[in-house]
Amino acid sequence: MPLRIGLTGGIGSGKSTVAGMLRDAGATIIDADAQAHALTRAGGAAMPAIEAAFGPQLLTPDGALDRDRMRALAFTDTRAKRRLEDILHPLIGQAMRAEATSAQAAGTPLIVLDIPLLVESGHWRAQLDRVLVVDCTVETQTERVLRRPGWPLERVTAVLAAQATREARLAAADAVLFNDDIGLDALRSQVFHLASRWGCETIKRVAALGD
Repeated sequence: MPLRIGLTGGIGSGKSTVAGMLRDAGATIIDADAQAHALTRAGGAAMPAIEAAFGPQLLTPDGALDRDRMRALAFTDTRAKRRLEDILHPLIGQAMRAEATSAQAAGTPLIVLDIPLLVESGHWRAQLDRVLVVDCTVETQTERVLRRPGWPLERVTAVLAAQATREARLAAADAVLFNDDIGLDALRSQVFHLASRWGCETIKRVAALGD
């Protein structure tokens, strides 16, 4: 039976890069953000409840969630943020568990659940065999995100404040990948060797080829 790994990390940590490396090595990646996008697109399963809770003003003309308006509201109104989470989190969890079950039946060597808010939600730990945290300093996070288009310092600071602290993520971790500008080759080596320790034969073979 493949291990179920919860992958998390703060914004700008390199979590998505690590997920891509694991996918390239043969793991099945189940992405919470992708599930959230599917649920909140036009016709998505979450949209009737979202419209009932927040009204049509938070929808785009085609009936999808207006992410920019919702993000702005959630950052300033904790009750609105909680209402949205109460709608989305159960649906995301249901979809991810179903996808993990299908991946297991298909014989995947490793299941990685990419969950940005794993620590914040508090709902996932009992369903996972390991928690893998991609870590770097807050200064490195800030520098990386500031390079992205449309990310002024005020927005970066607000997102960092809304996420779990570095200390909280590290306390929840079974394993940590340190990614303070070490370079992609060094990061990939960490990823493959860690996956190998967790018994993934497919990734062991890929890691051996890369050594």
